[in-house]
This record gives sequence, structure tokens and C-alpha cells, in this order.
Amino acid sequence: MVLAELGGSISRALQKMSNATIIDEKVLGECLNEITRALMQADVKFEMIRDMMANIKRIVNLEDLAAGHNKRRIIQQAVFNELCKIMDPGKPSFTPKKGKTSVVMFVGLQGSGKTTTCTKYAYYHQKKGFKPALVCADTFRAGAFDQLKQNATKAKIPFYGSYMESDPVKIAAEGVERFKKENNDLIIVDTSGRHMQEAALFEEMRQVSEATKPDLVIFVMDGSIGQMAFAQAQAFKQSVPVGAVIVTKMDGHAKGGGALSAVAATKSPVIFIGTGEHMDEFEIFDVKPFVSRLLGMGDWSGFMDKIQEVVPTDQQPELLQKLTEGSFTLRLMYEQFQNILKMGPIGQVFSMLPGFSAELMPKGHEKESQAKIKRYMTMMDSMTDAELDSTNPKIFTESRVLRIAKGSGRSVGEVMDMMDEYKRLAKIWSKMKGLKIPKKGEMSALSRNMNVQHMSKVLPPQMLKQIGGMGGLQSLMKQMGSKDMMGGMFGGDK
Repeated sequence: MVLAELGGSISRALQKMSNATIIDEKVLGECLNEITRALMQADVKFEMIRDMMANIKRIVNLEDLAAGHNKRRIIQQAVFNELCKIMDPGKPSFTPKKGKTSVVMFVGLQGSGKTTTCTKYAYYHQKKGFKPALVCADTFRAGAFDQLKQNATKAKIPFYGSYMESDPVKIAAEGVERFKKENNDLIIVDTSGRHMQEAALFEEMRQVSEATKPDLVIFVMDGSIGQMAFAQAQAFKQSVPVGAVIVTKMDGHAKGGGALSAVAATKSPVIFIGTGEHMDEFEIFDVKPFVSRLLGMGDWSGFMDKIQEVVPTDQQPELLQKLTEGSFTLRLMYEQFQNILKMGPIGQVFSMLPGFSAELMPKGHEKESQAKIKRYMTMMDSMTDAELDSTNPKIFTESRVLRIAKGSGRSVGEVMDMMDEYKRLAKIWSKMKGLKIPKKGEMSALSRNMNVQHMSKVLPPQMLKQIGGMGGLQSLMKQMGSKDMMGGMFGGDK
């Protein structure tokens, strides 16, 4: 996950404080000092950290807290609220609406990942049912149109640009006009960037803005510059009406926290963060769920949104029925692997689960896990229908394993590893047997039917400990039972 190191450091500081027998001024001071160090390493502005610590000390006045108060919970809540405050600009941005034409103009310095981000933004909205289109008004950088053309073709998004025309204002106006006639409801205009904040760049942006009359101007910014983001975002805001910011290159840099807090200080809402080169490495930025995931507290609503995206509504009751029967086949494992890959980067998805520390899956391991899933799926492609639908692993004789290995181009050892993984998952799945299915519109009953004992058997011991044992799991089950959290997952009423 993004900022895994920062989240891990703050989580450890809070955990150390929670483990103390008595919470006194010394324990609180040590905890806040560790959080300060973590934020300083993430390049958050010193003045912001100082104000944050002063606010926490004011809220958590240990002398004033009456006996019986849960000091640990109050401190954790104060840290959570203050982290949200430094990353929240306090104002929403314009949101495009399906069916109504919106023009969005992208601006930024050269090298910030603007052209790639344009396509990611279009692709994200395409998955949500929009009809996006891309216009390349970047005539300054050689290869800009080729890059946009290649990205758009890959994502199957219509695009407009010119190799002959050198006037970006003319290209932008023609492109927007064309896509309006074609009833595209999200028209994205990519503009030129420069190495420096030149006056010519701002003048060109102003002219393109006047010609296209955008509903939203998005400033794309490199997250690796840390707190310097404040000056850069302010300079752009003074020249064009920047309505939102997208911070890129958040996957491998420690200064991302500084960048997010610096942008928030300019009162410009960050709407997305780029976490890699691939199309799906693009996360919507919502302050509270982001901070919740950062601290290992999860984001259930985001997790359920992901599930709804990949599991078709008509398949949800069928999946739940199989879950209650406790029978797990290789075909079912194949389908769930497909769903996991559709959800996007594994670390991003797992960070939405409460108790899952982002540090448990470093960047390299995440790619390794996805590669392993794809290898397993290749092996299952070499199986017969009878093998895929069987619940008895004993049918996989030596000759069958050899045939599967040859057919998939893998070794016998790898096929055996895959079978071990299947047995492990089948064991977990069997523990869900007997789960009662709530009827449509009765999703609040889910927490009663899927009881704590069921879930405690399924969860790995380490995750159960991080959630807070049986007590933490019980409160989590209550959250899961709420209609807004789980209603959509199995086709229940919202």
C-alpha cells in the first residue's frame, strides 16, 4: 500500500502505547515522539506536525480524564482525527455526472506523469459507466500524442490529436467540439508541460482553458517532491482555476505524506493518487478511508465496492450458496483468482481489510503473489472439467499431475504446490459450512448468522490478533452487518 512505512511506524507507536500497563504522560510522550519522527521522515511540514501534536495533547489531557475512560481508544481516535485534518483540504471538488457532458483539463509540469494519468482517469470512469474521450493538446513534447494514442488504444478509449497542427488551442477546441457531437460525457484535455514554471506555460494553459471552458481543471503533481508541493500547487492555482489535484508516483517514495499534507494546505482537494505505471494502479483518495487503511484499521466500504465491481450481481447469491455448502472445487478457486486479479493490486485490496498491515506485503512480494496466481491459473487451464469440478484431491494421480505439468509448461513440483494451496483454501472454506443465508433486504442479520466462532476459525491468528482478538472481531462483525456495508455484496437492498 501507499505510504506503508509511515503507516507501519505510526501503528507500531500506537501498539506500543496500547501494550503499556499504565498510560501516563511518559508513555503518551514516547508515543507522540515516535509519530513525530515518522511524519518528519515522510517530509510533512514541521509547523503542521507541531500543531498536530499540540492538538492531541489538548484533547488527551490525562489529568482531566476520569477513571474508567478508555485512554488508549481516546489517544488512537485523536491521532486518527488529526491525521485526517492535515490531509483534508476541507472542500470537495467537482464530480462528473453520467450522461451530462463534462470537460476536464489536465495541467502540470513535464515529468509528473500527466499523460499517463489522463488515461488512468478516463479508464477509471469508463469502468463506472462513463463514455470518456481523450484530446491531446500537448504539441510541445515530442511523442506526447503517440503516448496518449498508445494508452488510449490499449484502454479502448476514443482519442483526438494531430501530427500536423502545432496550435494546442485549436486542437483542444476541435477535439472537445467533436466529442460533444459524439455524445461523450467525459472529455479529457491533456495540455503541455514544461521543465520550469515558465510564463509561456501558464499563458498557453489560460488560452486552452478559455477555448474549452472546462468544468474542472486537474493539476497533476509528482508526489516525490514532498512539502515543496505547497509552492507548486499555489503557483498553478494563481494562474488557472485548479479545482482538484492528482498526486502521482506514490508507490515508491517516502515523501508522499509530505506531498499530500502540503497540497491540502493550499485548500486544493486531492481526488486520486497514482501508485504505479499500470492502469489499475490508481486509487480514489478519500481522507478518512485512506487514513484508516494507513493505520491498519481497514476500509470495509472500499472493499465491498471492489467486490461489487468484479462479482456480477447475478453471481453473488450463487457464490454465497456455495460458501454455505462448504464444498470448494478447483473451478471455484479459479473463479476467485480471476476476481482477485480484477480487483487490482493485491496489496491495495488487502489494505482494506482491518488488521492487515501494509508492511506485511512489500511491493516486490505483491507482484510475486500476482505472478503465482497467474501460474496456478495456467495449470488449471490444463485440467479437464471433471478435475476442475471434483472436491476430492485424491483423484490427482501421478500420471494426471504429470499431464497437467506438461500441458501448462510447469514442473511437477509447481503443480503439487498449487494442489497444496487448493487443500489449504478448501479447509478454510469448509469451516464456513452451515452459514445461514439472510434473505434479500435482511442483511443486518448477516452478523448474527456469520457468527464470531465461524470467522475466528477462518482468519489467520496474526490477523485476528491485530484486529483485537475476539472482542475486536465482534465489533467488526457488527460493522459488516450494516446494510450500507454489505447490502450490495450479495444483492441485498441498499
